[in-house]
Amino acid sequence: MAAMEGRICEELTPRYYALCAIGGMLSAGTTHLATTPLDVLKVNMQVYPIKYYSISTCFTTLLREQGPSVLWRGWTGKFFGYGAQGGCRFGLYEYFKGVYSNVLVDQNRSLVFFLSSASAEVFANLALCPFEAVKVRVQAQPSFAKGLIDGFPKLYATEGARGFYRGLVPLLGRNLPFSMVMFSTFEHTVDFLYSNVVKRKKEECSKAQQLGVTCLAGYTAGSVGSFISNPADNIVASLYNRKADTLALAIRKIGLVNLFTRSLPIRMLLVGPSITLQWFFYDTIKVLFGLPTSGEVAADLGRDKPG
Repeated sequence: MAAMEGRICEELTPRYYALCAIGGMLSAGTTHLATTPLDVLKVNMQVYPIKYYSISTCFTTLLREQGPSVLWRGWTGKFFGYGAQGGCRFGLYEYFKGVYSNVLVDQNRSLVFFLSSASAEVFANLALCPFEAVKVRVQAQPSFAKGLIDGFPKLYATEGARGFYRGLVPLLGRNLPFSMVMFSTFEHTVDFLYSNVVKRKKEECSKAQQLGVTCLAGYTAGSVGSFISNPADNIVASLYNRKADTLALAIRKIGLVNLFTRSLPIRMLLVGPSITLQWFFYDTIKVLFGLPTSGEVAADLGRDKPG
C-alpha cells in the first residue's frame, strides 16, 4: 500500500503532467500525420458528397484530377494542429482527473472521467481550431493554399481572426462528446480487461502485456467515440467550406440521416486505428520514462469498480 501511495504521489507532479503533455503531442501529431491520405478522402466526401459518393470513387477521381500529392494536402495542419490538441487533451486530462478525484472523492468514477476529459478538450480545441480551419480548406479547395505557411495569412486576410474560429462550436460539438466517450470507454475497458481477462494486477504484467491492453482499449474507445461524434464532424466540414453559413442551415442541408451515416465507414477506418496508435505511442513514452501505462484498475486502487 505504501508503494502504491508513493507511485500515485509521483504521478501527480508537474513533471508527470509535462511528460503526459509531451507524450500526447508526439503521439497525436505523428498518428494524424500518418493518416493524412484517409483524412483527405473523408473531408472531400463530406464536402462534395455527390461527386465523391464512395471511398473508391473519391480516391480514383482525386488521383486522376490532382495527382498523388493531393493525398498529402494539409499534412502540416494535421501534424502541428493535432499535436497541439493531443498535448492538451492527454496532459490536461491527467491533470483534471487528479483535481476532480480529490474534489469528487465518493462520486461515480465515470463522472470524474467525463468532467476531466471535457475540461481538457475545451483547451485542446482552442489550440486545434486555427490549424483545422486552414487544413480543411487546403484539402477541399486546391486553389486556396498549399499549407499552413500561405494558408494562415490568406485566411486572416479574407475572414479576419474570426475565420480561424468559425468552426469552434461544431468542433466542440464533435470533439467534446468524442473525448468524453473515448476516455471513459478507455478507462472502463482497461479495468474490464485486467479484472476479467488478464486477471492480474497491472503491476504484475509485463510492459508488453500492459501495452497490449492499451491497444485493445484504445481501439474500442476510438471506434465508439467516432460513431458518437460523426454528426458534428460532417457539420464542421460543411461550415469550414462555406456549404452553409449557420449551424441550423448545415444540419438542414445535410439531413438528419446523413449526419450519422455520411463518411462514417471511412471515419471509423480512420479514427479507430489512429486512436489505437495514439494510446500505444502515448503509453510507450510513459513506460520509457518509468511511468505506468494509462487507465485505472479499480481493484489495484482499492476502489469499487467504476460505474
